[in-house]
This record gives sequence, C-alpha cells and structure tokens, in this order.
Amino acid sequence: MNDFWLSCGYHLLDRDASGNLSLTDEFLKAYLARPELAPPAEGCAAERALHEALLGDPRRPVRADEIAVIADADARENWQLMITFRDHLAAHRTIEAAYLTLIRKGERIPPLFLDQLVHVILRNALDGGEDPFLARAAELFFRAQRLTAYEGSLIAADEEHVEAAAASPLAAMFGLPLAENIDVLNEANAATYWQRSDRFDMALDLTAGRHGLAALGVAMGRWIEHLLAVEVAIEPVIELRDISLSWYVGLDAEATRLGDMLWQDGALHEDERARIVAIYRLSFSDPTIVLDRVAGEPVYLILAMTPEGKLRMKPQNLVTGLPIRHLEPVQ
Repeated sequence: MNDFWLSCGYHLLDRDASGNLSLTDEFLKAYLARPELAPPAEGCAAERALHEALLGDPRRPVRADEIAVIADADARENWQLMITFRDHLAAHRTIEAAYLTLIRKGERIPPLFLDQLVHVILRNALDGGEDPFLARAAELFFRAQRLTAYEGSLIAADEEHVEAAAASPLAAMFGLPLAENIDVLNEANAATYWQRSDRFDMALDLTAGRHGLAALGVAMGRWIEHLLAVEVAIEPVIELRDISLSWYVGLDAEATRLGDMLWQDGALHEDERARIVAIYRLSFSDPTIVLDRVAGEPVYLILAMTPEGKLRMKPQNLVTGLPIRHLEPVQ
C-alpha cells in the first residue's frame, strides 16, 4: 500500500466505524506548531502563555479576553481565527461533517483552513489507492494550478511550486524561471509520485482523451461518494458541441462564469472556449434521488482556467451544486 500526503495530518486523526475522520488532540497540536501561531521570541507574555496552555490541552476553552490582551494585532487575528476553527471542528463528530456544515452554511473561513480540510478528507477518501494519476489529479482540489499549452498538450503544474522555482528545462513553457525540474507525470515516472507527493512538483497532462482528465473525474466521484454517500459515474466529454446544459456545476469561478454564458445563449468567443479545460458528464447510479425538473437529463461539470492560465478548483461546488433530493451530511 502506498502512503502519500503526509503533510495533511491524516495520520494524526482517528477513523470511526464508518471510515470518517475523528478529531484528535494531536491534530490540533499540529496547528499550534504552525508559524502563524507559534509565538516569536519577541512575542508578548500573554501570547506565550496561551500557546503553552493549549499545547498542554488543545481543547481548553479560550476566553475572548485572553486573546484581546495579546499585543500584536496580527497575532490576535490569527488566534481568533484558530480558536473559532478549532471550536467548529470539536463541535462535530467527524472532520467530514465539520467541512459539510461550513460549506452548506456558507461560513466565512480562511481559504487556508478550507484547503487543509479538503486535503485531509481527500487523503481519507483515496486511502489504499494504487493510481498515482488519481492522487495527482486530486491535488487540483486543494492546490492552485498554472496551466499552459505545450507541444499540443495542456499541462498543469502546481502554482506555488512554479512561482518558487528558478531554472528548469520546462521554464519556457510556463514563462517563468523554475528552481527545480518539473516532471510531467507519465507511465515511466509514475512510481516516483508516492515518495515525492508532499513536494507537489509533478505536472499533470490534462489534454482531452488522456489519463489526467479521466483520473480527475474518478477523484470527483470519490469525493462525492465519500461526503454524500451518492454513487456517480463521471466521464470527460471530448466535444463541446451538442451539449444541453439543463444542469451544470462550475468547478471554479471561471467555469461558473462561462457556464452561465453557455446556458444563456449557448455561445462563447473563441478565446473563452479555449479557457475551458474540461467538461464532464455525470450520471447517478440511483436516478430516483435526482430532482424531478432534471430527471433523465445529463448533469455536466465544467472546469476552466483564467485568461492568465490559472485554475483554482472549488470542490465544495460538487457538494452544494448537484440536483439531489436529499443532501444529508456525513456524520
């Protein structure tokens, strides 16, 4: 069995009888070790005392006045956000249920926290998998990508890795100097993904008809099934023509904008069509759970990049945007 994404904290959590993640003190202590919360040497006594107390008991109640007396304004804000987030996690039986409550109620939460929840929930949903293409495709759920056309292919690389790099054979392709070589995941190097998964330094080919797009469809299906207990099949659509968008879900902000345009008049300019990375057709194993107004109609998922070639996927849209009668949260 291959292990991966050690940085997400999956191994610090427990799993309940249903296979969902249960909060632990060890997981909370990992947040306390983050640089945003670890008091600097010049930090005030109040901040150091709070941090030390929580290291001893990470679920300890924290009064508002304990945060208010922290001298540094940024530190006060970080602690307020962290305690609110911690209390939300602790109020739910599982990490999955805490995540679903956040997105269904539209709670305001720092994107960093939301990405971290997606990261660890996906690690749980994909546990035991043997396909590195599936794991790499799932990175799109919680890490922004930089896309570029290269020799007839559409390649996605981790945006943070691209921006932090300095020199690479693929530098010209991304228009940036890259610090390390970026390998495009393929059959020859796929086995190396597992040991380097936390580096996020392998690019993914998202060209239509290739393994990367199909793997992303499988990852979305696993995500939906894990969180909603709804079994679906998701397959890429090669051609945009003759698609009737009776119901569609934009998988990112740009895709939602383009999907609205398609739904309204069915026309996109050539440059707008070029920004569509993929369209997927989703079908439900149990059609009785589908809303009457779209019964028998296909559901489409749209993925797109910005004019600058950036892609920031919103996996929460797969939970809140499907035409399902009952959306019971994972307990």
